[in-house]
Amino acid sequence: MYRDWQEEKAQEIGKKQEEIENKIEVVDALAVKLLQRFNYSVSTMKTTSQHLSEVHTLQVELGELKGRLTEVLSNCDALCKRITAEGPEPLWSSIKPFAVDTANRSSPLDQRVVPTDQSSTSIEKN
Repeated sequence: MYRDWQEEKAQEIGKKQEEIENKIEVVDALAVKLLQRFNYSVSTMKTTSQHLSEVHTLQVELGELKGRLTEVLSNCDALCKRITAEGPEPLWSSIKPFAVDTANRSSPLDQRVVPTDQSSTSIEKN
């Protein structure tokens, strides 16, 4: 009778050990998955941090470009007001017309326009 009880207890202990081993395997597998997700999150955060660090530089550049654009628009607005007020005639003195000299040209990409005087412009080969 004692032997039966001992075998029964040994089987119960064996089953409990097996259950514990199974639970340990499950916990181990979950820990591995959790570690993988954690590493992925760390990698994503590093990448995001790098991208965010570049944002400040882009914001500064954008601010500079906005400033330049504002200046150009202001100059255009002033020019339009001047043309409206005075007419286009006072601006003729600052304009140098262009003329195209097509002799000795092999390709339009080899040309550059060179202003000369008020009445003509020549194109030189590069």
